[in-house]
Amino acid sequence: MSVANAKQTIFNPEVPFTGMIPGGLHPGEMVVIQGCVLNESDRFQFDLTCGSSTKPRADVAFHFNPRFRTSPCIICNSLQRGSWGKEEKLEEMPFKQGASFETIILVQENIFKVAVNGAHVLEYKHRIPLERVNTFSISGKVQIHAIGYVPNSAIFSESGDLSIPYKGSILKGVSPGQHITIKGHVSLFPHSFTVNLRCSQSENIALHLNARIKSGVIIRNSFLSQSWGPEELELPCFPFASGKYFEIIILCQSHQFKIAVNGAHLLDYRHRVQDLTSINQLEVMGDLELQDIKLW
Repeated sequence: MSVANAKQTIFNPEVPFTGMIPGGLHPGEMVVIQGCVLNESDRFQFDLTCGSSTKPRADVAFHFNPRFRTSPCIICNSLQRGSWGKEEKLEEMPFKQGASFETIILVQENIFKVAVNGAHVLEYKHRIPLERVNTFSISGKVQIHAIGYVPNSAIFSESGDLSIPYKGSILKGVSPGQHITIKGHVSLFPHSFTVNLRCSQSENIALHLNARIKSGVIIRNSFLSQSWGPEELELPCFPFASGKYFEIIILCQSHQFKIAVNGAHLLDYRHRVQDLTSINQLEVMGDLELQDIKLW
């Protein structure tokens, strides 16, 4: 996850660090932390807090504390009115002393989800109302390269990673001017792969792209009211090949999707679902490996 699409990015802050979160935290938003664990590190911590008071100490909604001594583990907890609650302990350690990392804290309605280096690590249920959280702090033996606060228009994976089949959620649906970027590699011995933009409140598929590698065809269609519509097949060229890297950009316009592959415009697809806010899921499956997915 790049921090380039963040609503605010802080580069190379000194540790210990404490800073206000712009606009507070809301479901669907992410805190992205890129850094490096120091070689001699015994522990470090990330804290999402309710203010920055030290006397009395501000409540801590989410305390995330990797520890390296004896039995490496991650301790999670909350501090309320000066007292720590019951610890939640993960006896796995995705961080390594002396190694770089990227940690993503995904904010959801009832839980925080944490991923490290692209892999889902843990979930932590809210003990303090989310609307009270407005400050982020870092302390311990860790170096930080960047902190990014990513808005809730971003796509997030329900599984916490980019494994296939992939399903991601777009909390506010799509809107004109937004781009979805999908980067990956076609498998070495492919048959086909599929990209769907779906409506989670129904079975509807607003945009179905089915790339058939051997036949050099990309089928476009929509699945509405339990039936498929007319297929669209025309192409100026077929841009995918076995084992090759690709970058698909889906641009949402008011009346159509525009699709480009590897920097070249490929096709247009007029909207058959008019309520764009209902298009709130991205699905990718088939013979490919994903490298990155973003919504801008």
